[in-house]
Amino acid sequence: MTITFYLSAIVAVAATVMVITRRNAVHALLYLIVSLLAVGLVFFTLGAPFAAALEVITYAGAIMVLFLFVIMLLNPQPSDAQQPFPIQWRGPGLLAAVLLAELIYLLARGGQAVGETAVSPQQVGLTLFGPYLLGVELASMLLLAGLVGAYHLGKR
Repeated sequence: MTITFYLSAIVAVAATVMVITRRNAVHALLYLIVSLLAVGLVFFTLGAPFAAALEVITYAGAIMVLFLFVIMLLNPQPSDAQQPFPIQWRGPGLLAAVLLAELIYLLARGGQAVGETAVSPQQVGLTLFGPYLLGVELASMLLLAGLVGAYHLGKR
């Protein structure tokens, strides 16, 4: 299982580097989705399937689809170096295929993670709203401040 962990970590780092270096926003977003999927697989191999599911559903699913819609609605004008079509799907597709092969390998072996004990949703909730309650509330206030700031910056 440690091979799966390290391979997922390498895919996450490679996809993140590709996010930073891409000039086309849609291509960078595709690599970011692959990076978030790889982080979800890292969580799964570490024995936190609930955190992995939250990572995939929330970040790679909902938020990235929202980003994709915003990028496509804004319709940035392509420069001479970048063309909007065809989308270069080979890179993200290859990295996603590696992640899919790893997930199939893990599930074929019984779905056991590196740690023998899995973290349950109840344990996550008790931890977040127990000793880390102040940190969770501070993070929510920081997100609210960012939302208000983005609203005021975006208002014309």
